[in-house]
Amino acid sequence: MSNIVLKLPEEKLRQIEQHYAKDKLAKKAQYVRFTAKTGGTVITVYSSGKVMFQGADAVRESAKWGQAEKAVVAAAKGDVLPKDLAAKSVLGSDETGTGDFLGPITVAACYVPADGVALAHELGVKDSKLLSDDAMRIMAPDLKAAFAHSVLVLPNDKYNKVQSQGWSQGKMKALLHNQALKHVLRKIEPARPDAILIDQFAERGVYYRHIAGEKEIVRENVLFSTKAEGLHVSVACASILARVAFLEEMDRLSGLAGVKLPKGAGKIVDEAAAKILMKHGEESLSGLAKVHFANLGKARGLVEKRRN
Repeated sequence: MSNIVLKLPEEKLRQIEQHYAKDKLAKKAQYVRFTAKTGGTVITVYSSGKVMFQGADAVRESAKWGQAEKAVVAAAKGDVLPKDLAAKSVLGSDETGTGDFLGPITVAACYVPADGVALAHELGVKDSKLLSDDAMRIMAPDLKAAFAHSVLVLPNDKYNKVQSQGWSQGKMKALLHNQALKHVLRKIEPARPDAILIDQFAERGVYYRHIAGEKEIVRENVLFSTKAEGLHVSVACASILARVAFLEEMDRLSGLAGVKLPKGAGKIVDEAAAKILMKHGEESLSGLAKVHFANLGKARGLVEKRRN
């Protein structure tokens, strides 16, 4: 399955509408000026001048009209997904912060109904890896206003506590995903999504073993797939919301530490952690960092060098 987006001039848009006229479908959103389905591909022309090709033949169909502005060709692993999933009502979930030494893990779930897919694209939603942090910060309030969602933050002190008790990141993430999905399902009742799509970080069996002790477990119509941001816009929305929650928490923690907290787990992170150690002592890192990461040892080494 692929999602291809082209940005085309008006002349090309008219050509597309004429070419697919016999396959035209009824428009379902105010932002859509034309939609058609041919073979395994849905073609949607938006009022902004963008054209989306979704489905098994999207690459071939889009190649007739120009070079892709965005192409998500899923070399995904996981469940076999419905061919028309991208156009369905889907509750998606994703997380961020797992590889960052400083800052929390954040998880978000977002429900995008079929008649909201076009709106999400008009708001600029796409794979968060293709968006800047500033762009996502601007976009997030509109997504929150438009779609039912849940955003969860696992504070670092709690992360460190359960990690010391033997919890893996996989277990933490599974519990957070399940909780976020439950929150959104309650918000949208009595509506039910056609599918629930989790950006896969664990095999289905492993995921459900992680949350086996929960009183309420979301199981109905749950699908797992890697690269899920490119498979349905709901996961892309969830990814953006999780990322912005992470960025906002990093801003807050930077204020507390008196040091700008960098993202990731590289040398610049070691330097920042060393500054925090020298300024506030090691106990302060419990509320700022994932202290089992190797970065803590590297930061200690930097502090030692500076003191000798």
